[in-house]
Amino acid sequence: MRKEKAREAKDGKSVPALYAAMDDVLDKQTDKLAIPRRLTATMKEIWSVQPRFEQRSGRRPYAVLEHPRFRAAYDFLALRAESGEAPGELVEWWRRFQDATYEERADMLLPTPAGEKKKRRRRRRSGARGDEAAATAHDIPPAPLAD
Repeated sequence: MRKEKAREAKDGKSVPALYAAMDDVLDKQTDKLAIPRRLTATMKEIWSVQPRFEQRSGRRPYAVLEHPRFRAAYDFLALRAESGEAPGELVEWWRRFQDATYEERADMLLPTPAGEKKKRRRRRRSGARGDEAAATAHDIPPAPLAD
């Protein structure tokens, strides 16, 4: 994770920096150890969840909790905290969050940071009708999310 921070400071982009740091670490380790590709893919998946642990507002924590590698990523976060690389209060927050009831979880969420806009994605529909289908798709309001 230290290489990621250095690369992020240089490039200003956190996700590409994280993946580049992962590749650097794995390249060094595969020179010394034979690590099967199926394991390196799992390792990268666990590493990629680490920055998401810091996002504790809105629906993001619920999505992290549903991640298939959540438990392994959480355990890795705890190891990082023991080594001083991650804040211990973050590990404690996630420990409480995963054991909490729905109402307790809602109370634990941090407020959305000021200046952070909700990003909405628009999908274009392709097909035989082309632009007509795309125009009518935007006229339909989105369905409410179920809690």
